[in-house]
Amino acid sequence: MAESWATFGRDLHLDLTGSGGVRAALTRALREAVRTGRLAPGTRLPSSRSLAADLALARNTVADAYGDLVAEGWLTARQGSGTRVAHRTVPRPGAVRAAPPEQDRRPAHDLRVGTADVSAFPRSAWLAAGRRAISTAPNDAFGYPDPCGHPALRAALADYLARARGVRTDPARIVVCAGFMQGLAVLGRVLRARGVRELGVESYGLWLHRDVLRRAGLRTVPLTVDGHGARTEELAGHRGVRAALLTPAHQYPTGASLHPDRRAAVVDWASRTGALILEDDYDGEFRYDRQPVGALQGLDPEHVVYFGTASKSLAPALRLAWMVLPGQLAAEVAEVKAAGEWGTGALEQLTLAEFIVSGAYDRHVRAMRLRYRRRRDRLVAALADRAPHIRATGIAAGLHAVLELPPGTEQSIVQAARWQGLALDGLTRFRAPDAPTPHYDALVIGYGTPPDHAFGSALEALLGVLP
Repeated sequence: MAESWATFGRDLHLDLTGSGGVRAALTRALREAVRTGRLAPGTRLPSSRSLAADLALARNTVADAYGDLVAEGWLTARQGSGTRVAHRTVPRPGAVRAAPPEQDRRPAHDLRVGTADVSAFPRSAWLAAGRRAISTAPNDAFGYPDPCGHPALRAALADYLARARGVRTDPARIVVCAGFMQGLAVLGRVLRARGVRELGVESYGLWLHRDVLRRAGLRTVPLTVDGHGARTEELAGHRGVRAALLTPAHQYPTGASLHPDRRAAVVDWASRTGALILEDDYDGEFRYDRQPVGALQGLDPEHVVYFGTASKSLAPALRLAWMVLPGQLAAEVAEVKAAGEWGTGALEQLTLAEFIVSGAYDRHVRAMRLRYRRRRDRLVAALADRAPHIRATGIAAGLHAVLELPPGTEQSIVQAARWQGLALDGLTRFRAPDAPTPHYDALVIGYGTPPDHAFGSALEALLGVLP
């Protein structure tokens, strides 16, 4: 039992240097740690026995140092509560006069696009799946993870995507990423190494995606977007374009679904030229007024890279996304992914695998589909009642809608909303700077963003700023 002390107590780093003996050095070190704020008010200190063992000192030496600092007012000692740092005003390390806290700058109402209702995260079901996954996981699951993803999750995804999204693949072609952006960055580097220099993108899309591709050394060429999605026939006119990033199921952010003729045309273009289509299926599970549009990847698995993510269906904090790759690309992507890219925790992957296999993922998606549809219906009904001149588009799917505005009013409405504490985005924010698409004024309303209790007030705020 001579070494039993090592498993008890709390670690505390102290530098016992200087003159005057060990008791003076200990008292001085503790006082300085409290005075500078390194030990915050209320911090519980190790017991005298534990700290004495850690520092190889006599217990009485530590007890005496504690007693001196209690007498000076730096520490407090109460029976049953131990020794703690006294509550007093102390400077925090590196403290500066800062801007108001972030929570003070948050809008009163948030209808920005791109985020799901994170308050609806299925905490109990997720914890239950995690307990089951961890209790049955083999020991090697707690080692360094496979950079391509845990085999259990890749197998679960292969089955789920085939069933729910019409994806044709096997686990060996799936690479799990720490979010869509990482997957896009990795693939961009692979394409650049393959000699690709230009990549087609939709003229309306998320600017961050265009930035990631440019940082990978690729020039983005915008394709016109209209009510039928991207005009994929334009790809044939750009001889240097050897890949295209598309959102065919639900164009981001206009909400259009890629017309069947254009789906066929872009797959034919890729097959004929040896090009690649990057399919971003960011919210493919959420369809309301029609049957789900199957993944484009199912038409030509050897020329389409399918991207999926848990950010919209579960929560962005999970940092879980996946690529389904053509056989010719899988090894190259795995090599780049393994060469210094940050990984995704294996325990989160095991939990998601169990969540999918147990059926909890399907149940959650179906429940959220109903919740978001009700919000969509409330938005449409409110517009019909109080702003019938405002047309909502892109409402058959997803977590957002586009509200068409009178020409020249978009920026003033966005500004007026900001003054009223309502955060929302104008369509202009998503337009590529060199886009050929004629611009029209509109708002992009993320009705999936607020929690249920806040949606009604956010909707009222929106109606209050519409022309």
